[in-house]
Amino acid sequence: MKKNTFVLGGHETFPFRHGWLKKGIDALTENPKIFSEPNALVKLGVGKNMVRSIRHWCLATGLSEANDGRFSGFSPTLLGEKLMRDDGWDPYLEDAGTLWLLHWQIISNPVRGLVWNLLFTSYPEPEFSRAELFHFLKRRLERQSIRSTDSTVQREMDCCLRTYLPAQKKEKDKLRAIETSVNCPLLDLELIRPLPSEAMLRFSIGTKPTLPKQIVGFAILNYWKGKASHRQTMSIDECLYHQGSPGQAFKLDENSMTDYLFALQETTNGIIRIEETSGIRQIYLDISAQDVETVSLKLLEAYYG
Repeated sequence: MKKNTFVLGGHETFPFRHGWLKKGIDALTENPKIFSEPNALVKLGVGKNMVRSIRHWCLATGLSEANDGRFSGFSPTLLGEKLMRDDGWDPYLEDAGTLWLLHWQIISNPVRGLVWNLLFTSYPEPEFSRAELFHFLKRRLERQSIRSTDSTVQREMDCCLRTYLPAQKKEKDKLRAIETSVNCPLLDLELIRPLPSEAMLRFSIGTKPTLPKQIVGFAILNYWKGKASHRQTMSIDECLYHQGSPGQAFKLDENSMTDYLFALQETTNGIIRIEETSGIRQIYLDISAQDVETVSLKLLEAYYG
């Protein structure tokens, strides 16, 4: 895929469901071209649009990747294999840490998770209405010279919100109502809450009791590699408030981020640690960019171990 190519609508308006990622990775393990073959509907046990949606979500979560060559199909990534194989870390998404990990994977994928990234790491207010969010997304897509229509933006926004909110059963078409009434596993993260007025939504900002320190460490290392690997330090504000940062993705406040950093300092034997210079706290990363994947996976292995 070319750099700066954004995918809108690949999810076919469906947030991913329990079992979808496992189905997709299992099918790709047997046949890299399964998503383009006629028997995909039978193999995956879903409709044509859902086959495309499963392909999208396997890619958006970084559990699969395109093979070299235009018609070579797709394969599970190392993370996809470790997480989703039958004896893997958590193939059926039974652990809350896995949901946080998948959330981070989507947020940090600006190609297939662009609207998710914009909502969580760029929207400037803790509360918003759907209308306000629509206009924000439209402006940001225009600023990035991404061609879209109002209906495309609306569909992207609706699918993004349904990833974290209960499904609304307002469809007149009964079949469509059934298709859209299944909640996404990420609903359990409770990252977005409807306010009593029902017209407004609010991010849940602050401590996240079910968010493991190892997942935060995984996110910090991968964020640093993508944004600041040319230096060994990163300000806490940068990790907390900048676009695409773990603090924004997980909606942490300064106290909870600091607690995670002190915990990671011990867990990583100082690879991630807080250092104070002239009264200013910074995150110090004692690692090279080439070693980020190895250390990141070790953090996950320590969590699931």
